Formats: sequence, C-alpha cells, structure tokens
Amino acid sequence: MTTSAVLRSDFALCLWIPLFPLRCEERRHPELIHRPTALLSPHETRRLWQVSSPARRMGVRSGMTVSQAIGLCPSLSLREPDPVHYDETFSHLLLALEDMSPVIEPVELGRVFVGVDGLNGLYGGPLEQAGAVTQVVRQHGGCDRSAGPPSYRLGWARGKFLSWVAATRAKRGTVVVVPNGEHQAFLAHQPVAVLPITSDTHRRLRQLGLATLGDVARLPELAMVSQFGAEGGRAWRLATGKVADPVIGHQRPEPIVAGLDFPVPAADRAVLAHAIDTLIERGLRHPRRTGWRVHVVRLRAVLEHGVSWLTEVVLKDPSAHRDRIAAPLNTRLESSPPTGAVEHLAVEFTSFARGTDELQLFARDASSSARAGRRQALHDAAREIETRFKRPLLSHVVEVQPWSRLPERRYALIDFEP
Repeated sequence: MTTSAVLRSDFALCLWIPLFPLRCEERRHPELIHRPTALLSPHETRRLWQVSSPARRMGVRSGMTVSQAIGLCPSLSLREPDPVHYDETFSHLLLALEDMSPVIEPVELGRVFVGVDGLNGLYGGPLEQAGAVTQVVRQHGGCDRSAGPPSYRLGWARGKFLSWVAATRAKRGTVVVVPNGEHQAFLAHQPVAVLPITSDTHRRLRQLGLATLGDVARLPELAMVSQFGAEGGRAWRLATGKVADPVIGHQRPEPIVAGLDFPVPAADRAVLAHAIDTLIERGLRHPRRTGWRVHVVRLRAVLEHGVSWLTEVVLKDPSAHRDRIAAPLNTRLESSPPTGAVEHLAVEFTSFARGTDELQLFARDASSSARAGRRQALHDAAREIETRFKRPLLSHVVEVQPWSRLPERRYALIDFEP
C-alpha cells in the first residue's frame, strides 16, 4: 500500500444521475419505469426514501409514512432498499470513468466530478468529452440501459460549483457547457437555492428579497460577511464566480475485505456483534494492513429475500485496535439494524492513515501499532510543552538504588527528552 497521490483538475465535468438508487431498481425491474414507485428508507422502514415522478404527481413525497403515501396513491409500488447493489453499481461506474480520466471525485451516489484538464487531445472539446462520459454511463452505469429515457445530466465548466450548477440546468441526457469567461452571465440568472449553504441562510436570503445569484453578486462582499459571516463571504464569491474549486482526485487503495456466510440466517444482535469482532480481527491481520491504521470502515450485509444493508463509519482517530473500530459499528447496528436475518456479513477497510515512522519500520500487529502511536504522541506533547515554556517540565522516573530501604533513594527524576 502506497501513499495516495493528490491529483487535481481546474476544469470539471459533473455527471449527475438524480435518484440513483431508484434508477438502479428500474434497471433491474423495467416494469417500474412508468408506475408510481417509492423506495423505503434504509434506516426507518415506515417512511419513504426516494419517490418516482409518477408517484410525485400523485402527491407522494420523500419522508412520508407508508400509510400517508398509500392513502394518496393506492397503486404505489413499495420496494425495499438494496444499498449494497447501489454502491457496487456506482463503484463500477467510477472504475470505468477512471479509464477516461485519472482525476475522479465522487460526491454522493449518482454524482461525480470528472477532471477534464488535458483531455482535449484525446477526445476533443467539451461536447466530445461529454459524449465520451455518456458512452461510459450507457455501458457501465447500470441504471441507464433500460427502456426508459436517460436519467443522467452533464455540466461542463471551470470548477466544481459551476459545473454542478450547469448539470442541474441540463435536461435529461444532455450537457450544459459554460465556456471559460462566460460564467458570470450564466450564474446571474441561477436561483440562490444552488448555493451550498444552510437552510437557515437560504431562508434569510429569501426574506431579504435575494432570489438569484445575480442579486447576491450585486451586493458588497462586506455586507454579506457582516450578515452571514464566513458562509456569506463564500456564498458571495461563488455567486460572482471568483472562486473555482478544482476537482481533487486520489489514488484509492484497494480495500481490505473480510466476510463470512452464516449457515443459518442470523438476526440475533449478540451473534452479529461477535461476527463483527471476528471479521475486524481478520482484516487487521491482513499483510497489506501492516503499518497502516484504519480510517474508514464499512459493514455490509446480504439479507434474506435478496435485499441488503450497508453502513459506513469514518473514525475520528484512525486506529488499528479491534475494539475502537468495532464500537461505532455496533452503535450503528443497535440504532439502525438490518430489516431481516443476515445471510452474509462483510467488513471492509476502505481508507487508511499512515502510522508513525516507528510503526512503518517495526509494526507487525495492532498492539505494536498502538504502542508506537502512543509513544509518538507523548514525544510530540513533550516538544510542545518545552517550546511553550522555554524549558522542560516533564521528568522521567529511573531506578537508581532498588535495594535501598529508603523510598526516596530507590528512584530519581531526570528531565524527559523526547
């Protein structure tokens, strides 16, 4: 496993597939395309997660309870979510896009930024680049090969925000290109709803009569900062096109996966918790994990009747200790358990953090990794104290006369030197 190299691209092509999980279900079950359909929430099965256009025309909305939705639309088709399938489908799409461009930055299921710097010689201009992405989606998207109309939208522009706004303005199966230098005219007519700000700030902007980005851009930057703080300043810079966030891609390490099949589908929480501990231990023993701490861990399960369950945890402090990795997974298991008995369970380590120099050279198991990390943290703290107070304030206890009957002679204090 090597250190991830940071790649970047100033120009971006945003690929957006709205309601990606629902599109995946329509790909597997084409009869759902023209029927009112809704996916149940993965975390609360009594509420709806995603709703198709025919269902929305009947008044059904995301977040409604099942009883409310059935009351509005008796013919509504309800589907249990299959998050593992959605994630695998999106991963296959990302891998195919990486063959086109090395700079890929996924944001969420169904939305990804493709860096296009330097692709002119391979594919041509923006329209030709969009056409190449379209071919990838049709071949590997997994959700746009059905008989229904294409659901993807594309936006080409300088920076992620501008390309995302362009994608939201595109019609199904088309691309909106914002040439370099024409961004201000394009942004001026866009609604303030496209700004990545909190709902409270959106509400206050509407109350002030600011409906478009052009309205925001006409204000002085200091006025936005005084009213909304740092968030207002960034909103103003985005509205005026003065900031263009580049696409940041990373070379993703190959995940470490440990899984097991239950001879009899298991629903008991204690059995699942024990299985999680076992799988984490197996993953930590993998040779490629040596010298690295786990940063992101995923737990996925295949349930009875062909559905699945998936959760992901980002560890605040990357760790190579089983209990620290298992604790947040068990919390998720208690708060949002699988909706059925588990036939297959798998733990995936998908992101890693480099350890200390000592850990890289000598670590061979989770215990030595943890000791090396604690030792390095102690050294860093000692250096910080000495720098702040201009003298060492920590002492090290050493044994000098262990045979003495006087306790004060057995040990001595010396300055701790990291």
